Amino acid sequence: MNLISTRYAFTSAYLKGEEARSIISDHIDEILHRSKTVNEVLDVIRDTDIGDYLSESAAGGMKTFTDFDDLLWRYLEDCLERLLRFALPSDLIEMLGAYSTKYDILNIKTVLRGTLAEETALLVPIGDIYKRGYLEEVTHARSAVEIAEVLVKADLGDYASIVNEVKEKDHRSIFEAELKLDSVYYRTMLNALKHMNDGTILVKALGIMIDLANIQIVFRSALSGKHTVSEFVSEGGHMLSVTLVQELLALKMNEIPGRLEQTEYYQMAQEVAKNFEKERVVSVVDRTIEKYKVRLLRELLSPRALSPCNLLWYLLVKEFEIRNVRLIMKTLMDGIPSSEIQDYVVTAS
Repeated sequence: MNLISTRYAFTSAYLKGEEARSIISDHIDEILHRSKTVNEVLDVIRDTDIGDYLSESAAGGMKTFTDFDDLLWRYLEDCLERLLRFALPSDLIEMLGAYSTKYDILNIKTVLRGTLAEETALLVPIGDIYKRGYLEEVTHARSAVEIAEVLVKADLGDYASIVNEVKEKDHRSIFEAELKLDSVYYRTMLNALKHMNDGTILVKALGIMIDLANIQIVFRSALSGKHTVSEFVSEGGHMLSVTLVQELLALKMNEIPGRLEQTEYYQMAQEVAKNFEKERVVSVVDRTIEKYKVRLLRELLSPRALSPCNLLWYLLVKEFEIRNVRLIMKTLMDGIPSSEIQDYVVTAS
């Protein structure tokens, strides 16, 4: 076995081991049906990696959800840092770098929204802005121009040019900028993934994510009755071309599933339409799409061995895990019955 194969073997074994220590559906079921306090939740997940980290780090008690939220993001940053301590194959290092820009974009979006509310944004300690020491500076930016100036310093010029186009205090302009930022992220990831081992599978996985993000926009547009975002569709989808998505944006809610009949998203679209007809809440779009996303990506990525697919799946598992814990803790701290979030929790296994 050559050196590269040895590195893949070691990395794959580590990632599968970490996946085995993630929160699974059994944990979630016990939390939703029995746990009434933060400490009870931590007891249930104590045998997981994230549970061990939170129990140790929160030993002194978390006074607010903001404290806990910050701890969760620091856990994810710790997971990424642990990976970088290994002698990873070069393509996995490239994937981690491209993936981390997702959190730069999350921080940019948060700061932009903060300028509307005239509030100081709470940012995530992950990505190039954080690593290069500009997180505090961008946190206190008070305009799109100031944000863009920080992004240039952090060598994120592609994002800076988009932010520079934002009109001050304009919700629509910020929404458009967010969609453009997402498109840049997808393009960055596609360029990184396509040349790797199993690049075809990796590109397909990202293409599915792009398709589902576009479908999410389509349904939200139909529900709002405003069909004005067709120029901001993300390219690079697996089954849905930009032209097809733009056509979907012109349709009514009940017309969308039929147009997707020849795709693997048909059943999902039917479920979205059916659930909305029954519940009449926009959140059915997000929660239904998330469930299909995790199933499609698990089937595609999880079975691969000695492959960059192992890393992409691990990163997605961590995303879902943190999303679930944030939702559960926020619900508990706000005194909301756990039964109200049961349909929104999506586990990778």
